[in-house]
Amino acid sequence: MTASPPSPVLVTGAAGFIGMLVCERLLRRGDAVVGLDSFTDYYPITLKHARLAALNRLAAELGGRFTFVQADLADPEAISGLFAHHRPRRVVHLAAQAGVRYALEHPMAYAGSNLTGTTVILENCRRHQVEHLVMASSSSVYGGSQRVPFTESDPADHPVSFYAATKRSNEMMAHSYAHLFGLPITALRYFTVYGPWGRPDMAVWKFTDALLQGREIEVFAGGLLSRDFTYGEDIADATIRLLDQPPGRTVSPSPADWRASGPDTSWAPFEVYNVGRSDPVSVNELIALLEDATGVRAKRREAPMQPGDVERTYANTDKLRAATGFEPRVPLAEGLARFVAWRRAHPDVL
Repeated sequence: MTASPPSPVLVTGAAGFIGMLVCERLLRRGDAVVGLDSFTDYYPITLKHARLAALNRLAAELGGRFTFVQADLADPEAISGLFAHHRPRRVVHLAAQAGVRYALEHPMAYAGSNLTGTTVILENCRRHQVEHLVMASSSSVYGGSQRVPFTESDPADHPVSFYAATKRSNEMMAHSYAHLFGLPITALRYFTVYGPWGRPDMAVWKFTDALLQGREIEVFAGGLLSRDFTYGEDIADATIRLLDQPPGRTVSPSPADWRASGPDTSWAPFEVYNVGRSDPVSVNELIALLEDATGVRAKRREAPMQPGDVERTYANTDKLRAATGFEPRVPLAEGLARFVAWRRAHPDVL
């Protein structure tokens, strides 16, 4: 009798930045992968097509199984058909409408992708008895918290952008499915991800292009805002480590369990982790490092702090380290140098 092929890992948002890196890592270790993306045009889709082409080349080189499906997360019939056909046992849900400022003018894009789309994923994971769902959340759920570093047990109920509100909603939706149906779910609060193949709407890419092209950099709030910039490969590493460790239900919930649970603990098979470098730097420091990496002096245009922005992000990753032994490997200066070199080698992806 011929053995059936191994069940694939489904990665939503596979043509996105983190999605591509997670697919690469899975393929390199021998997993079969089904990638899903809808190619929304929040930023130029030429970059998404280039990422997908790179994934297809890697799969061909490795002789691995990579299948790509183009579909909208918010299309229940399409997603149900995908689950029924491919039968994934594990799911990494990274697809979302990203961006803080974009939500000021386009809230329905976030409602469709982040809320309806995540509901469709949760329901299909339940119906098809998925063994573990890992889903992307965001450091933005901490809002304007002044308590640093941000810890999973901190309150996260005062988002300052609609994007953040949808990501916090995703966490609560996921917990309800974990509790009601015993679906193991891990939510990852990613902190300012950057690196080769990254997003052109993010500061690292925008500033690098401005420097290389001799244009002005728009600097908000005097460059004093700080971010916990985290290299993409480190993010993918932590994601795969946690994918391999599905949470378990502690006990059947009782009144004592309800009282003992907190923002980062639950009787349900549900966990939340910060994923960051735990070493925030200011935008001014970021610009200085990029000046070093490019050899170009920045031309600045000062602007006020934007609606939806926060003063800082800063990850406490003790919980992640204890669970997986994860330590970020790429210092910021090295990661920025790698990105600048990659951007110079790939001038035509946008």
